[in-house]
Amino acid sequence: MRTSRRFFLSGASALAATMVAGGASAQDVIADILKSSGRGNWNDQFDARASEGGKVASTLPIVSLQTVAYTEQAIAQYQNIVAQGGWEPVPDTKKLQLGVIDPDVVPLRRRLMVSGDLGQSAGLSEAFDSYVDAAVKRFQARHGLPSDGTLGQYSYAAMNVSAQVRLGQLQTNLQRLNERAGTLGNRYVLVDIPGAQVEAVENDRVVLRHTAVVGKIDRQTPIVDSKINEIIVNPYWNAPVSIVRKDIIPLMRKDPNYLKDSKIRLFAPDGSEVDPLTVDWSTDDAEKYRFRQDPGAGNAMASVKINFPSPDGVYMHDTPQQSLFGKMMRFDSSGCVRVQNVRDLVTWILRDTPGWSRQHFEAAIKSGENIPVQVTNPVPVFFLYISAWSTGPGVVQFRDDIYGLDGANELQITSAL
Repeated sequence: MRTSRRFFLSGASALAATMVAGGASAQDVIADILKSSGRGNWNDQFDARASEGGKVASTLPIVSLQTVAYTEQAIAQYQNIVAQGGWEPVPDTKKLQLGVIDPDVVPLRRRLMVSGDLGQSAGLSEAFDSYVDAAVKRFQARHGLPSDGTLGQYSYAAMNVSAQVRLGQLQTNLQRLNERAGTLGNRYVLVDIPGAQVEAVENDRVVLRHTAVVGKIDRQTPIVDSKINEIIVNPYWNAPVSIVRKDIIPLMRKDPNYLKDSKIRLFAPDGSEVDPLTVDWSTDDAEKYRFRQDPGAGNAMASVKINFPSPDGVYMHDTPQQSLFGKMMRFDSSGCVRVQNVRDLVTWILRDTPGWSRQHFEAAIKSGENIPVQVTNPVPVFFLYISAWSTGPGVVQFRDDIYGLDGANELQITSAL
């Protein structure tokens, strides 16, 4: 059953009003956490609930009417937190993890309680027990960090962003969500740039979620509103002028065999192939040539390219550099989007294209032949910049404001570390 936009927005407004009306009780809880003295130890019988909020994992899309409603609820929650003075900074000089007993665990517990990651009944002891471990992992998951339970520099930096700044981040992103919620259609692909994540959405539910690599700070992935109309199996890679200028020419100056070793061929404007050894690489004359890499395992796009009309010339693709998907901060491309497990996504995109089952697709890759495939029912694709949202009561997601669009330097964690 589909629910109207009015239902979600009025529901969120009603919830926010309830929180304001009952603000005294909500504020009292926060005040109790901030002012309470330490208690508890390893042998305490802690509340079985690891947190006060819901599960972080969700099939709810980042952009949806439900997300708008939950984000409005989160804003009301953070307004209450700010009204009580926010949370105190957590000392960031020690590597805290499961099994540690340290005075710094007390402010850590307070911080996690205020944000709803740790139940208040867990107490304020100095023990980093299994409940604190679960709460830290929940916090990390909500901030797009590896959920390992160990507090390192990125976790500390995210934890010590003030409540006031987080509130502003939520308010900024609510505007972005309101602009697109309910307009994306029933079946689409969404790339969230700050989260370096891809969602395949169908009937208001995420059916596939992929880790991605997006553009560097100085080569940003643009906002996109288009339709996927073509899949290219075993693609050629034509290097854009920006990469030729910034990367390939400097590499050729250092290693004259770079193009040959990388199976990149050089073509003149008239289409004739040029021997790289005849080019003067000490000048910028090489920019007039076309650099084309042959299909194969070493190709920059590996097995597949996902095409759609784009004035910026960006696209989505596979990559031979699979290790990049394991990085914490995945802002390494020149603007295009690399997708982990991209074959699953392509299979979903080609679902309604006759003759392109998963088996046929895999066989085409093995053939090594360059094969363009027209998508029978083009799939809408959106690249958006959403760095804060909520997918349920107490489940507030934050991401690094990698391109500095949220208006607070404190949110550009990657740049600061």
